[in-house]
Amino acid sequence: MKQLPGLQELRDWIAENPGATRRDIARAFGVKGGAKIDLKAMLRELEDEGTLPPRRRARGAKLPPVTVLEILAPDSDGDLFARPLEWRGEDGANPPRILFLTRPEDPALGLGDRVLARIEEIRGPDYDYQARLMRKIGSAGPARILGVFRKSAEGGRLVPIDKGADRDWQVSATDAQGAQDGELVQAEPVGKARFGPARARITERLGDPTAPKAVSLIAIHQHGIRDSFPDAVIAEADSAAPLPLGARRDLRDLPLLTIDPWDARDHDDAIMAEPDPDQPGGYILWVAIADVAAYVRPGSELDREARRRGNSTYFPDRVVPMLPDILSGDLCSLHEGVDRPCIALRMVIDAQGGKTAHQFFRAMMRSYASLTYEQAQGADEGRLDQATEPLAEGLAHLFAAYRALRHARTRRQPLDLDLPERQIVLSEEGRVTSVAFKERFDAHRLVEEFMVLANVAAAETLREKGSALLYRVHEEPSPEKMEALRELARESGFALAKGQVLQTRHFNQLLAQAEGTEFDELINMATLRSMTQAYYAPQNFGHFGLALREYAHFTSPIRRYADLIVHRGLISVHGWGDDGLSPWDIEHLEETAKAISEAERRSMAAERDTVDRYLAAYLAERIGAEFTGRVSGVARFGVFVKLDETGADGLVPIRAIGDEYFRHDPETQTLTGRDSGFRIGLGQRVRVKLAEAEPVTGGLALELLEVEGEAPARTGRSQRGRPVQRAQAKRKKAESKARKKLKRKR
Repeated sequence: MKQLPGLQELRDWIAENPGATRRDIARAFGVKGGAKIDLKAMLRELEDEGTLPPRRRARGAKLPPVTVLEILAPDSDGDLFARPLEWRGEDGANPPRILFLTRPEDPALGLGDRVLARIEEIRGPDYDYQARLMRKIGSAGPARILGVFRKSAEGGRLVPIDKGADRDWQVSATDAQGAQDGELVQAEPVGKARFGPARARITERLGDPTAPKAVSLIAIHQHGIRDSFPDAVIAEADSAAPLPLGARRDLRDLPLLTIDPWDARDHDDAIMAEPDPDQPGGYILWVAIADVAAYVRPGSELDREARRRGNSTYFPDRVVPMLPDILSGDLCSLHEGVDRPCIALRMVIDAQGGKTAHQFFRAMMRSYASLTYEQAQGADEGRLDQATEPLAEGLAHLFAAYRALRHARTRRQPLDLDLPERQIVLSEEGRVTSVAFKERFDAHRLVEEFMVLANVAAAETLREKGSALLYRVHEEPSPEKMEALRELARESGFALAKGQVLQTRHFNQLLAQAEGTEFDELINMATLRSMTQAYYAPQNFGHFGLALREYAHFTSPIRRYADLIVHRGLISVHGWGDDGLSPWDIEHLEETAKAISEAERRSMAAERDTVDRYLAAYLAERIGAEFTGRVSGVARFGVFVKLDETGADGLVPIRAIGDEYFRHDPETQTLTGRDSGFRIGLGQRVRVKLAEAEPVTGGLALELLEVEGEAPARTGRSQRGRPVQRAQAKRKKAESKARKKLKRKR
């Protein structure tokens, strides 16, 4: 921090920067924290002598000592500000500026969150009040609107980018903030309109919504993803340096290597395997994980920011990391050929993949190689290249150990979903060049099995030693979701066990029935949707999907805060240093679990929305083209279709299905034409035409052409030889036959 400037230095700077605010002055001289109080006194002296114009104070009613506030975005110094949700100043005076003081025990707060706060009129250089949290009462949502501004003579209207939005917002000329037609903007509602159109005020202009780089930016703003680090966090990260060996175990001679996607931004796990000389067919496995806890200490600026973020968020064109790049991409990343601190785990497995022993170490390692999944897979299949040839023996041991672990997996029977993962390929300009499905190799499964085993070992160790920790919890599905899945299975010609304690093996039996059939992907998707969402908790409720009694996340501390907590637990129980779990960490574990679970859901929604928008942009040039797909959802307002070619999801509005009334049955998930009896249900094969593709919202509108080779009835015209008259005649004939049958019974 710089020393406070002298009065004459302040006078000279103010003369050179007319119109600068007190906030600008504090930034220019690097004044932070408690020094702002001293700066405030100096600025008041300059105000009294006339060098600095008197500060405009908010006029009108003072704020009550307890009030509802809306959290604003943090400034470049990391300070959090808020505004009163209801402000009634005189003559349109601006609301007072409120500095929001956070405490370590406070839950993570994001832009737009609403809180009940206790406030005190303490004036600083750039604020009027200070506030402290009493309780959080609402999350960001309707208070923020992201949309495209359409200009008019009276101001304009705001078209929300949210696919579920049911209205536009009117923007007056005074509330438009100079926004241009077609510009992406962020806005907030103005008042509560009982009659007439809803009104909004633009708060931020974000640029061209059609620019390729805007796709992920939209999701970042829409979901409140923190995408810039406060100066204090950057300064703390910049001060970090490589760590010496010290008391760590020296593992630099172990031939550990990393196996990651070709475009991996960080490397936080390294692995190796060697035959166990003490048991035939057994193996000794090593898993080394980046020692992030050595750099991100409890209560530090880095720690507080990482807890607020909860995890890294990955988009096709960028990553919003949990930690600054100097840590996530350098000092904590297990790059090839450089010394890196780690927490290493030695595990012993038998020939059937059962873990017989394990031990943790705080160590120093050096990665022998950084391989891609393709390279590792090629080596296993006998295709060695310049990078893998020197590692051939080590890779052979890795795959042999994996095949032993596969025996244990078969016995455990975790949920065996087979869902293709889409890969969006972008040009240098950020435009979509292709959409494909990622190929899964044994190399992927190898790394996954090593990581699962390491996560189990971490949970077991901390539980046995009585340490607090965050479990990764996945509870079993609800009875209602199970019944819906059974109904779909029956409609598809399969069966799901009933009347017994449900286990993952029962789901696997259903998935095996569907494998290779036309219902394969549908049953996989429906099974996934029937599952509960995994979350973090200090209590152990087991992991249903993995069929494990206890499970924790340990293997990715660069990108998940939960793993960092587990690392600190291991440091504490082994007595490795003073950077383990703090008393505050333990006391607020429940709040941390809730905050990072919410952050994970935000990231997942942002990533999913971004993929939808990229797909819509990719398909926008193919309006009118025909595609095949499968019905993935049925609702009162239409049918959702997953396209075969790209995996994109589109909606066939009810009006685009046929020229008759359709009855929706939520129990059977079907739509049935009242006149023709034409029926549409989950899993059916369809042919559709792309009617609309909106890149800004990610929405696709489709027109239904055929269901299982049959066209829907349309009034007065034939559809592939099935005019509506024929359908009606068929229905009348069936009704007549039913009436005659009923008479005979009587």
